[in-house]
Amino acid sequence: MAEITNQEKMIILDFGGQYNQLIARRVRECQVYCEIHPYTLPLERIREMNPKGIILTGGPNSVYAADSPVCGKELFELGIPVLGICYGAQLMAHVLGGKVATAPVSEYGRTPVTVDTRGELFRDVNEHSITWMSHTDYIASVPAGFQAAGHTQNCPVAAMADPSRRLYAVQFHPEVVHSEEGFKILKNFVIGICGCTGDWQMDSFVDKTIAALRERIGSGRVLCALSGGVDSSVAAVLLSKAVGEQLTCVFVDHGLLRKDEGDEVEAVFGPGGSYRLNFIRVNAQQHFYEKLAGVTEPEQKRHIIGEEFIRVFEREAKKIGKVDFLAQGTIYPDVIESGLGDSATIKSHHNVGGLPEHVDFREIIEPLRMLFKDEVRKVGLQLGIPERLVCRQPFPGPGLGIRIIGEVTAEKVKIVQEADAIFREELEKAAGEWRESANGTMPPWMPDQYFAALTNMRSVGVMGDGRTYDHAVALRAVQTSDFMTAEAAELPWSLMKHVMNRIINEVKGINRCLVDLSSKPAATIELE
Repeated sequence: MAEITNQEKMIILDFGGQYNQLIARRVRECQVYCEIHPYTLPLERIREMNPKGIILTGGPNSVYAADSPVCGKELFELGIPVLGICYGAQLMAHVLGGKVATAPVSEYGRTPVTVDTRGELFRDVNEHSITWMSHTDYIASVPAGFQAAGHTQNCPVAAMADPSRRLYAVQFHPEVVHSEEGFKILKNFVIGICGCTGDWQMDSFVDKTIAALRERIGSGRVLCALSGGVDSSVAAVLLSKAVGEQLTCVFVDHGLLRKDEGDEVEAVFGPGGSYRLNFIRVNAQQHFYEKLAGVTEPEQKRHIIGEEFIRVFEREAKKIGKVDFLAQGTIYPDVIESGLGDSATIKSHHNVGGLPEHVDFREIIEPLRMLFKDEVRKVGLQLGIPERLVCRQPFPGPGLGIRIIGEVTAEKVKIVQEADAIFREELEKAAGEWRESANGTMPPWMPDQYFAALTNMRSVGVMGDGRTYDHAVALRAVQTSDFMTAEAAELPWSLMKHVMNRIINEVKGINRCLVDLSSKPAATIELE
């Protein structure tokens, strides 16, 4: 399901900006479907897609540099509303005859801005507010037909508009939460200027996707890569609703799961579980450990795990007979972070990149490929999957392979499994006690994702009056609304000390606990 059709949509053209996912997520919060495409998307393809509007992202380049990504002025002559953000704003000015130059004063971070609230883009927006800036160039003069619509102390054109052509641009980033009126500005563009109706709903997605899957699969057989995580579980149930017994779910226990998780997955989806799926469990722990032996580079580990997943599915497919389709729980952030057009690859995802060279399947089916994580959860609830399964902790496809820094061994897996289980157990216990004393409300510090990871650091310690030289574990807990940006959760210090004591006393091989306070960006949520 590479693309969703027959749906009003917005298109985001990516010029290498770090916030492209955030822009897409904010548009979908307006209940409008959108897709991110590379800036090289041909005009003919844009016309075919018939978008209601186009958004140009930020990017790290200078528009006047010889090797910078550009678009032709024909893009602005399609009659489709366009909003340029940061680099996209400068590109619009540059292409249409304005002047972009190095700013006398660069602007970074929270910046007060004043806007002209008479225009459609700033309707019902406060005249003075805080925005998020990140630029060294600026629009020195606007193109013919444009008027400056906002300014800061150091930036004379913080926004510009040509309402007659429905062309708009802002130098700041309205998509980030630090821009106080940012979402309202984006909504004004998407709903007010582009005329979107906001008909993107998860219940309609479920019905349309099931129908599309039935038509595409026909009488073919489907092999689903079931990891037991939220994404693959929702994909499996969605496919089972569409084609029933034509679906076989293969659960590969690669030995990189959380403590006891393999057995838990089998209990839910296996013969005695709640879902009548053709379920096969493959215990391939030793095979994966051997393939990962001596490998320390994160991308190489991801590629090995992804490749071996496919190879295991090939072997299982041969055992069960002819299989036409391989189904995966790929979601949109996986696709974007693995590289889109000329955008930087943040990290490769094991389930992204299409079929390997010698695969024995006709096609890959990815019914959730265009959804963000919270949208996947909504689909799961629409399908009747229990909330405790749909809303449980996210877990990456490569599993503990990327929560163990450096080489992966069976010993290290055991260490991080035990430490992670203690951390999650104590945090959930503390949250439960809080809710009991607060009429069921969640504690303000409750993270959206939390786990233990094993660092590649060993250090000297003292245990039982003896010297130790053991591993250091990192505890990671973040709060996030969309898993594209995140802040470290401020967990109670008494809780963290209790977790530390349990881990060091109960987990052999650990003598030091570290706390990861990094935000995303600059870090990612996972350590590798």
